[in-house]
Amino acid sequence: MRRPRRPTGWPRLRLVSLGTTFAVSFAAVTAAVTLLIGLLSYSAAARLVRVDQETVFDEVVQDLRDEVRGTAMAPEDFSSAAPGHDIVRPARTDVQVLGADGSVVDGGNPGLPVVAADRRIAAAATAGEMALHKDVDVGSDVYRVATVALGGGRGAVQVAQEFSDTEDLLRALQQRTLVLMAAVVTAAGLFGWWLARRITHRLVILTAAAEDVARTRRLGVQVPVTGQDEVGRLGRAFDRMLGRLAQSEEDQRRLVQDAGHELRTPLTSLRTNISLLRRIDELPPDTRDELVADLTQEARELTDLVNELVDLAAGQSDTEPPRALDLADLAEEVAAAVRRRTGRRIVVRASGDTTTDGRPQMLQRALSNLVENATKFDREGREPVEIAVKGPARPGVVRVEVLDRGPGIAETDLTRIFDRFYRAADARSLPGSGLGLSIVREVALSHGGAPFAVRREGGGTVIGFTVGGGF
Repeated sequence: MRRPRRPTGWPRLRLVSLGTTFAVSFAAVTAAVTLLIGLLSYSAAARLVRVDQETVFDEVVQDLRDEVRGTAMAPEDFSSAAPGHDIVRPARTDVQVLGADGSVVDGGNPGLPVVAADRRIAAAATAGEMALHKDVDVGSDVYRVATVALGGGRGAVQVAQEFSDTEDLLRALQQRTLVLMAAVVTAAGLFGWWLARRITHRLVILTAAAEDVARTRRLGVQVPVTGQDEVGRLGRAFDRMLGRLAQSEEDQRRLVQDAGHELRTPLTSLRTNISLLRRIDELPPDTRDELVADLTQEARELTDLVNELVDLAAGQSDTEPPRALDLADLAEEVAAAVRRRTGRRIVVRASGDTTTDGRPQMLQRALSNLVENATKFDREGREPVEIAVKGPARPGVVRVEVLDRGPGIAETDLTRIFDRFYRAADARSLPGSGLGLSIVREVALSHGGAPFAVRREGGGTVIGFTVGGGF
């Protein structure tokens, strides 16, 4: 089923940098929080102001009702010229006095509208009756008006409080709140942009280094990233990764060069002997047999060399899952296999706890290489080859040793026998490629251990490796 094609007129989403994303996100979160707090603060303040104004107005009206109920009063008592009644005229409060017929006896400032309900209250017989009017427009202002009856049909008093000033104040507060919110959001955006640049600056350096490696394929690049946070750790991990990749590349290059050098010798010998095959009919029978034996031996050595190269390359892979195993049991299996193949006496000695976590095939290959190496160099075979598996000298570490009574290894060669293709001078006449001990080293290192080789007291060599310590 074909996917519908996007119309060409649709805009493409452009990728933005991490710094921009961080700055925008920081500003967006700040804007949302500021907006929420601003709205809640404004709503609370407006409610408090309105409630306060209404409370003041209600108290003034209630005082007036209590006064007219307690004392029979006439419209003249509330005249603006009459002393003692300014108490009903607080700030932003307007008072207007009505006669019995609802006419204005003493006008307010400004004058308040008089409607039928107000005239009815003015003629009311009961003192304290009230008519309340909300949102009364007086000129350009808005008032709240309460008309209170004096009783006995003597008239009424109108008390009005201006609310438009309060709303103007609240609108000014709202505008200032919006301006302040905009300033906070702008400042948050600028701060977020600065903070994002500061945080992502090292990521930019790390990205540039990665792009440079991808473009030039040069792994020897130093990553100038500092700090103890996650970015610093990432930079150091990337630097170590590049170092290991560079080392791996160098090892591969050196392996190819060394392998090419080692392969030339048997291949040259094979080509020489193959050229002699063209004149095999002219050769004496003994020479023919010697030629065939040489070809067989060279093919075998070439096969062993190729197999060891494959083992060396595959030995570094982690495809074989580690599991718990007993190295003493593994040594017994290796000893039995070498006995059948060579007929030599192989003795296994184990002490302590020899269990560990490892990859069985890799460890078996390493141990087989050591035992076969010992049988090859100890050609007389007067004493058995010994395999010693020793329990942990320190927690989790098992030591494996192979002891022989061969000619031993010179002190100058002890530090180099684990190098690839290295062969001591007295071993170059013997078959082999110089890769067996290299495989032992790779297996030991991949299991958190290390190889070792020492001269054995009384003659011979002790070669082995340790396993454990985490891998």
